[in-house]
Amino acid sequence: MLKGVQKTQVIGVDISLEETSYAIVDVRGNILARDSFDSSAYPQIEGYVSKLCDSIVKLIEENDAIEHIRSIGISAPSGNNLTGCIENSPNMPWRGVIPLAAMVRDRLGLAVALANDCHAVAMGEQAFGSAHGLRNFCVITLGHGLGCTVFSGGTVHTGANGFAGELGHTCIVDNGRACNCGRLGCLESYVASKGIVRTARELMEENNDSSLMRDLEKLTPKTIRDCCEKGDRMAIEVYRRTGYWLGIGLANLATMFDPEAIILTGGISQAGRWLTEPTKDSFENHVFNNIRGRVDLIVSQLSNRERDILGASVLAWNVKEYSLFK
Repeated sequence: MLKGVQKTQVIGVDISLEETSYAIVDVRGNILARDSFDSSAYPQIEGYVSKLCDSIVKLIEENDAIEHIRSIGISAPSGNNLTGCIENSPNMPWRGVIPLAAMVRDRLGLAVALANDCHAVAMGEQAFGSAHGLRNFCVITLGHGLGCTVFSGGTVHTGANGFAGELGHTCIVDNGRACNCGRLGCLESYVASKGIVRTARELMEENNDSSLMRDLEKLTPKTIRDCCEKGDRMAIEVYRRTGYWLGIGLANLATMFDPEAIILTGGISQAGRWLTEPTKDSFENHVFNNIRGRVDLIVSQLSNRERDILGASVLAWNVKEYSLFK
């Protein structure tokens, strides 16, 4: 005789520098309820975990979902799916190895899966987005950092220690810019948010040409893109250089893994043709001859808010069910 209530919902959690979003998601990928809080308000991990767990409990209780929640999936920068830990994040305030999955599991009594944000995004793209039906593909997230996840034969390639896919920390310029990881010349330091802003500042320092960027109150990838839309030549050159470096990085990735497609996600991927056209040109000029013209470069069509939560929910469905209260 079958007993108990069928668990038809999970909790998806997406952690970023500014915000932590969490939601109840059903088996069809419908987001039933969601909320968020300011991540940066909790620089100590103990306080952050307390806030996260209390928030999840409140959301569950408000939606009468206690008997329906199966598990929790967490997307986090520098998350390791094999260990369930955030490991030495160069961008988050919590230093060292943080056993976040175990900390949340022990407080809430539910199974918890954790992976880096790009891993979770890739799961969301495979289940609900541009990678649906693909078995060999790569997903790139472009924002504060550069994340990369490789799917080979339909499964995520994690590597021996869970760190496979760190494309952002491959060297693109010898002895180049200092990266938050402590090394020099990493791709991330050229094509992620701070790198794009730095390129813009360097260009403005190199010459005295007029540019709308000089009058901006705040220089960001978005405001630089807005200048491109107005025909600003220097802003267009910022994204041309960014695309050139990104294209080399993606060409090296494709040459190694021979994917069907590379999917670009994250806020910077929304820069449109100013980024995609130079990226594609550079990619085709640098990729291995035998796969030139065979790899699709795709910009994700899922909204960032939905994809990140849905990706975390896929992690939750894939973890073995567990409860302290059975």
